[in-house]
Amino acid sequence: MLKKMLKNYDYVLISLPILLGLFGALMVFSASMVVAVSNEFAVEPAYFFKKQLMWLAIGVVVFIVTALLPYRIYLSMYKWLVLACVGALLAVLIIGTVSGGAQSWISIGGFTIQPAEFAKLAIILYLAGVFSKKQRYISQFSTAVVPPLVFIILIFGLIYLQPDLGTGMIVIMISATVIFCAGLRWKHLLGLIGLGSVAVTLMLIFLTTSNQANRFAAAYQPFDSPGDSGFQLIQSYLAMGTGGLTGVGLGQSIQKGFLPEPHTDFILAIIAEELGIFGVGFVIISLAVIVIKGLQAAIRCEDTFGSLLAVGISGMIGIQTFVNIGAMSGLLPVTGVTLPFISYGGSSLVLLMASAGILCNISMFVRYRRLKENEADPLADHSASNKVSISSAHRFS
Repeated sequence: MLKKMLKNYDYVLISLPILLGLFGALMVFSASMVVAVSNEFAVEPAYFFKKQLMWLAIGVVVFIVTALLPYRIYLSMYKWLVLACVGALLAVLIIGTVSGGAQSWISIGGFTIQPAEFAKLAIILYLAGVFSKKQRYISQFSTAVVPPLVFIILIFGLIYLQPDLGTGMIVIMISATVIFCAGLRWKHLLGLIGLGSVAVTLMLIFLTTSNQANRFAAAYQPFDSPGDSGFQLIQSYLAMGTGGLTGVGLGQSIQKGFLPEPHTDFILAIIAEELGIFGVGFVIISLAVIVIKGLQAAIRCEDTFGSLLAVGISGMIGIQTFVNIGAMSGLLPVTGVTLPFISYGGSSLVLLMASAGILCNISMFVRYRRLKENEADPLADHSASNKVSISSAHRFS
């Protein structure tokens, strides 16, 4: 049985996260050399590269574990994982380390961990678990929808207080993706969309800090303040414009000496400058394949929990990619959101590797189930199961 299950792993879905992680470590080395030896850090040129390799090694181990561990085990433990996440977010506000104007990190034994990153997976596990158990009365708004909404607001509030509006908004968008696919009635979905729009508008008016307001202005009018809030985006434009089709060559970027921390959320600009459209295309296509394969697994999964878990993880990777590219290109304000599997950051990399492993496991179980069905009745037409929408697939559980 184990041999059959191993044969049903999607090895494209397995190889791409690891390949992107290795490519990301290489680009972190190239992008961070100047920053590492600057007066701010004054460390060896390979400092950030070595740390990224260490986190990548940890991430690969976590990836293998979550890829082999049956995904339904999280259904019995998601509540404890969520409680641990809430505890960590509370701890950040009390004993957290401040960096870049945000108190978002906890230092443990020489390691620095960002609990808000792990909150993304925690909220996916929570919503997938809760809504899979509420399918019998999913149309009852007060009992099926309101309690999860209260928890989402709690998580967002704890992250916003750090303050980390970017990650908080990612959590909201991931939650909205899972809720949309959970089988709610359309009138409830439309009501939530309207309520969410009002809430976001009020938040932007009353809760946005001056620094966040400057980021909004810089995203759409960067040349009004080229030496201040618009500086980062202008340097990103210069990097992208210089790269052209094939780039100036690996390690040959000029703008990494001007972009603030180019190895983090603006690393794609350095990839564009050094490797051109081909380098950017490799990253975007690889991430798109992961998202598409994850959504395929979600559609084909006949288990509600697995379906919602797969769509949540796929949505997280897709949303985070869109937000990062949007900030780099001036489509969206700069939020500090990392490019999945590529940007420097241990918490983000380990979280994404763990999530990708879970996605691989769900995909494997879907492929294994279909193989068993074909073996049981090779003449049967199972193509209909491939066309089941995410919401209708929930009725099978």
